[in-house]
Parts: sequence; C-alpha cells; structure tokens
Amino acid sequence: MKDRKDNQTFLIPSHTTVYPFPMTKLRFAILGFGHHAKRRLVPAFAASEHVELIGLWRRNSEAARADAAAHSLRAFATAEELCASPDVDVVFITSPDAMHLNDCKLAFAHGRAVLCEKPLAMNAGQAAEIQAAAESAGVFFGVGQNFRFNRSLDVLREQILAGRIGTPQLAHAQYAYPGNLAPRKWITDPTLACGGPIADVGVHCIDSLRYILSTDVRTISVLASKDAASGEVEAISTMQLQMTNGMYANVTATARAPYRTLLEVVGSEGVLIAENGLTVDRPVDVTLRRGGELMETWTVSNDDGYMRMIDAFAAGFRGQGAFSPTGADGVINQRILDAAFRSWHSGLREVL
Repeated sequence: MKDRKDNQTFLIPSHTTVYPFPMTKLRFAILGFGHHAKRRLVPAFAASEHVELIGLWRRNSEAARADAAAHSLRAFATAEELCASPDVDVVFITSPDAMHLNDCKLAFAHGRAVLCEKPLAMNAGQAAEIQAAAESAGVFFGVGQNFRFNRSLDVLREQILAGRIGTPQLAHAQYAYPGNLAPRKWITDPTLACGGPIADVGVHCIDSLRYILSTDVRTISVLASKDAASGEVEAISTMQLQMTNGMYANVTATARAPYRTLLEVVGSEGVLIAENGLTVDRPVDVTLRRGGELMETWTVSNDDGYMRMIDAFAAGFRGQGAFSPTGADGVINQRILDAAFRSWHSGLREVL
C-alpha cells in the first residue's frame, strides 16, 4: 500500500482466522472462574466455531453453581475433578497468580493441555518449574497473553517489519486503569498477586513490545510507589527498558487513572502510534506519521482478540500451527518482572 497524505482511514474488518479444524470442537474448562472469565472468556467461547466451554471450578462453591447455571456450564466439585474429567481437553487456568504453579501441575498430572493466564507465576523460579513440568508431561502449554492476538498489534508488527518507520529506536507502552474500582479484590494481596500494575498490566505492555519489535529486554530500571489502597503492592510505576537490539523503551502502568492504553514506536524515518492499542472495547486507530505529517491510518477492531487466542491455541493443540505465546515466553516475561521488582526495591538498573 502506498503512502498517503490525505488522512484516509482504512477499515480493516474483524474476521476469524481460518484453520482446517475437524468438526469436533475442542473442549475447555476454566479453573479459577471469576470476573475475567465472565466478562471476557465466556463471550469469546460463545463466538468461536472451533472450541467450546463445558465447565468451571472456583473456590466459592456457591458462586460456582450460580455461574454454571447462568452460563449453562458444568460446575466441578473440585479442581482435581475438573482436571481428571474425560470431558475436558484443555484446562484454562484463570486463578490468582499464586495458585498457577499448583493448578498447572495438577492439570499436567492428568495429561491435560493448559492455557494459563498471565503472569505465569509469582516469580521466575515458579514459572520455570511450570514450563519444566509441561515438558515432562508432554502436554501442549501456552500463556494467555491475549493482546498478541489484537489486530492493532498485527498492524504495528507488520509495518515495523516492512520498514515503514525505518530502524526502530524508541518505544512506549502505557496501560492505565482504575484498579481501586476493580472487582478483583485479590489483586492487592501480595500472597495471591505477583504485584500491582507492573505484573497485572505492565506484563501486557512488555510482552506486546517484545512481540511487535521482535526483540527482548536486556536491562530494566523502575520507579514505583504504593498508596493506602494498594497496600504492599505498587499503585503506579514507570519502567525504562534497554532492548537487546539497541532500542530503548518505556512502559508506564498505573492503577489510579481512567482507562487508557497506548503503543508508540519511533523509528529513523517515522512513527507509528496506536491510541487505545491494547483496547478491546472500541475501535483502534493506528497511524503512521513521517516528518510530522499523517501518512496513513488503519482503523481496526480488537473485539475478537480473545476468540482468536483460544482458536489459535486449539490449532496448536491439533498440530495445525504454532501458538504464540509459549510457556517459554511466559518464563521470559516472568524474569523481566522479577528484574523490575528488584530494580524498584534496589534503586538500581537490573540486568536480566
């Protein structure tokens, strides 16, 4: 597509990635069913032609029965019953971070494939243990970094790889949300949550930059602060990243602001900006600018990102394609988070 200077908007339609699936749908069950599952995952499963959600388990059995009735699902009595069920092909783990290690190992012990929410664990040691357990069990395993399946990231990655902004030099990812109003009360409990916005949404920003820039993090320096509502975890943070390809990136994450996401990459010949780049609830404008002039705009919808993720996992499970992000990606992201928290507490730049 040639460069344009007429501020024309190109609407990229939302559509399902086509895989050569067999007629039988892959059967998922959610272990740790909660707000995220109800708001994002149940609609994604309902929209897919290739997978189905058949059941759930959550710690509160009364709430589990109510959720199962509301969504026409089976409520398993225990996590082990869910993992052992012959009706379950894949266990989707959405429990609090501190439970991921045991939940993954339980599913692996029953030979089940696992898609586990981010962050993968409480620290890199646990994440590596999960990955090793998956390899030992010989089961298919991936991490739910769902934004890799957003069409906005597809556009950014494609344009960067095509050289549309020249050599990438600087990048910025931001995720702001009113965490004090969030229904997930466990997110400020350091015995259950890996961290505050650094681990909760900062990991999305970091993973998105790794993905669109095809690079990794070499060193990291972090400033963060707590407040009365956040307790022992941080409420706001800024992370400065030195990337392996010589680039520099900044990730800003706060749980004390109105919802906003942003992705921006500055290159030697231009800049790509995606306002609302990690947003799934409204259209996203991705713009290409050169010399201060608007050259091109792509308007995309990320509303099928979760469905694309579970469809891609199903395709990988059936040997019909690779699934990204892998368990290895989850370990890498966890090492970056560990270094971020070390930097916050030490005041030093940490090397991965």
